[in-house]
Amino acid sequence: MTSLAPREAGAKKLGLVIDLDTCVGCHACAVICKEWNNGGHAGPLPDYDPYGMHPDGVWFNRIHTYEAGEGAAGRTVHFPRSCLHCDEPACVTVCPTGASYKRAEDGIVLVNANLCIGCKLCSWACPYGAREFDEEAGVMKKCTLCVDRIYNETLPEAERVPACVATCPAHARHFGDLGDPTSEVSQLVESRGGFDLMPEIGYRPVNKYLPPRKRACSAPPLSEFPVATGNVAERLLGWLDRVLERV
Repeated sequence: MTSLAPREAGAKKLGLVIDLDTCVGCHACAVICKEWNNGGHAGPLPDYDPYGMHPDGVWFNRIHTYEAGEGAAGRTVHFPRSCLHCDEPACVTVCPTGASYKRAEDGIVLVNANLCIGCKLCSWACPYGAREFDEEAGVMKKCTLCVDRIYNETLPEAERVPACVATCPAHARHFGDLGDPTSEVSQLVESRGGFDLMPEIGYRPVNKYLPPRKRACSAPPLSEFPVATGNVAERLLGWLDRVLERV
């Protein structure tokens, strides 16, 4: 089994902060992640039967959509899921070859494909479903936080962020050092009540989620829409007036 390298004093804890209030479920993060990593550190990322009845493949980012609440209090929540780069990653400690490892200098969890034997123990140990098995290569793959991008000094400094962060049109994804309480991402987690996913299992994920905000107002039900008088434009304007009055 693999031991965790001791964390260096003052070492970074690089990770993501994902705003569930802002994410619109567009899947841009998943698509650009696949595109960037297909030719990068972890590539290629194969697809299986892409035009058949049961298409699948290796994806480091996956977005799940849920309906939360009921009636007027209900809302659609889009939940992006990828590796959380845990402080106590069981995917690393169960690895019999040392292929899975956590970097001491920045906390990123990676896989050395040259050492991986495809036993899948790491995927069984990960409760977040963040491991992806490459059936063609016979090895496990996972999110790398775009390690070959964030340290690429040929890129402008502003672009040295994971591809998913750079491409998010809603700015729902944030990247930085969560080991530094003064960093922008740490302050964002503090101010918005960011939380760990499944904290009860003790893996201490580095990535955090920001909860959806409470709605400031709600539109009146369509039953309040006046239908007896006025033309369509007048009725619509009257309904909008009542919506704005509730803000």
